[in-house]
Amino acid sequence: MSILERAEALGFDLPRLRYGLRTALAAFLALLAAWALGLEHPQWAAMTVWAASQPVRGMLVEKSLFRAAGTAVGVAAGLLLMLASDGQTAILVVGLALWVGLCAGAGNVLRGFMSYGTILAGFSAAMVTLLSTAHHDSILLLGYDRLMTVLVGVFVALLVGLIFTPASAGDYETSASRLTGRLLDEMARPPAERSLGEQKAILSEAALIEEALDPHAAGSLNARRAAHAVRALVLALVSGLLWLRGPEAQRIDGEARGRLGEGAALDAARYPEVAAVLQAIGIAVDGLGNRPVAEPHMRPPVVLHRDWRGARAAAIRASATMLAIGLVWVLTGWEAVPYVLLGTSVMITIFSTFDDPAGILKAVFAGQVFGAIAALACRWLLWPLADSELTMLLMMAPFIVSGAFVLSNRRTMPAAPDYAMVFLLLSQPVLPLSGSFGQSVSTALAVVAGPLIALAAFRLIYPIDPARRLQALIAAMVRELEEMARGDAQIRGDRWRMRLNHRLLRLVRWVEKTRKGDIPAFEGSFAVLALGSAIARLRDLQSQSDLDPGASRAARVALARSATVGVAPDRAARSLERAAARLGATGDAELIANAARQVASNASFFRLAGAAA
Repeated sequence: MSILERAEALGFDLPRLRYGLRTALAAFLALLAAWALGLEHPQWAAMTVWAASQPVRGMLVEKSLFRAAGTAVGVAAGLLLMLASDGQTAILVVGLALWVGLCAGAGNVLRGFMSYGTILAGFSAAMVTLLSTAHHDSILLLGYDRLMTVLVGVFVALLVGLIFTPASAGDYETSASRLTGRLLDEMARPPAERSLGEQKAILSEAALIEEALDPHAAGSLNARRAAHAVRALVLALVSGLLWLRGPEAQRIDGEARGRLGEGAALDAARYPEVAAVLQAIGIAVDGLGNRPVAEPHMRPPVVLHRDWRGARAAAIRASATMLAIGLVWVLTGWEAVPYVLLGTSVMITIFSTFDDPAGILKAVFAGQVFGAIAALACRWLLWPLADSELTMLLMMAPFIVSGAFVLSNRRTMPAAPDYAMVFLLLSQPVLPLSGSFGQSVSTALAVVAGPLIALAAFRLIYPIDPARRLQALIAAMVRELEEMARGDAQIRGDRWRMRLNHRLLRLVRWVEKTRKGDIPAFEGSFAVLALGSAIARLRDLQSQSDLDPGASRAARVALARSATVGVAPDRAARSLERAAARLGATGDAELIANAARQVASNASFFRLAGAAA
């Protein structure tokens, strides 16, 4: 057995090992560069490399940009907090808790690396304020040092990364185009030959493509435009899948199906729903590859799901946790508490955007424990032998390189970033050495307490896990329909439909991740979209002065019942049926009757939303 085969048998991923070794090399070069520039905390530059490093060039460029911007904002906020508190711990704690909570909340609304930069601004302020409490007279120098070390780390990470990392993460334009062909083929089949399994497969692949688009869009305006076009296309494909579930798809004739298979336009007067779907798909396809759009004024909107309730919970959780720890600091004056606050500020913010914060924090805690042990070993076993600061840096090299092996092993991979970061955070290469072994252990314990405190917060303060995220997403879908029915939400064009389409894609991914096979994500989400179409049409009908009084009254009742569909879906379905009957044999009646059937057959899905309210 060769060395490579043995490494793979032990769980090492060789491509990831190469990536890890590149990152370790860049981290050590940043450490040397920051020390050579005379910066007080050169290890922060190496920490920046580990944080900013990415396996794809575009992601590296964008994450580095937002890391630099987030750090600059955080340093400025930290300096303002220090000046405003004027050495008063209570004021500093309250201000920092509010700032960290604000950044955590905003980071849960934003997407991609902009979210990362916003969250980074929160704990960068914590790093400036909490590590400078003993040196209040030098906070400007500490802020300068923090910013410069980050910029050095970003520059080195970019330099090494641009040389070695690939340029692209995948060709999602081609994948989306192929998926479009599959959907058109499915739409062109006779109703009896259509496959529910194929429709679910198309939806699942569309959800997978959409989830990968934010990293794919990173690094350049062209990539961002391409990702926008792909997202518009996959959202239009969801509308096509919805059409397959509606009555128009059941009565379309053979000639029209033939034109569907060719991707040709259909008579909008006869088949208005599928004509609108084909138009949206066509405009989105024109946008792929930066091609000019034939009708830019008709570009389909890309409206994304924003988890405002989750963001509020993240903000409250972060602020409350920081305030609780800060109260201990105010009451006891224990000098290790700032390190507890610092570690917690990172854990409680950055992991609030993860699918399962509590689950990942277990691996984070293990990584931090081993990182702290490595830092103690370096400080008390090797550094007493050093005769210069350069020698101290060289002694750190094996520990930095070991992070690459931790990163490349499938069993230890989740713990790797925190192993490297905590080792560097606790390693201050300066002579003469100071402090006692007990003080070093106390500081290390304070740092690694962060994941445990955050773990408790994620389980006790607005608990969050994949199942709850899934239920919250269903609740958001249904809640928007209820607001539309009450008239609290404006229905402007297809914006509500695109947002629901995006939520459907997100829901499919959540169901797949959590393996919640008992939740009918496909059928339930299309019932939501069908009900949304019915609500929009009922609102339009109510505005018509020539509507029959009985039909108007039935429409009003149906809207009132739809406003509580999460609590009483069966009652909403019956009201929709009565409204459809009042409208007679019309396309509007067909649309509303279909929504009634879908709500009735997916009542359990709507009740999930009511349970989450």
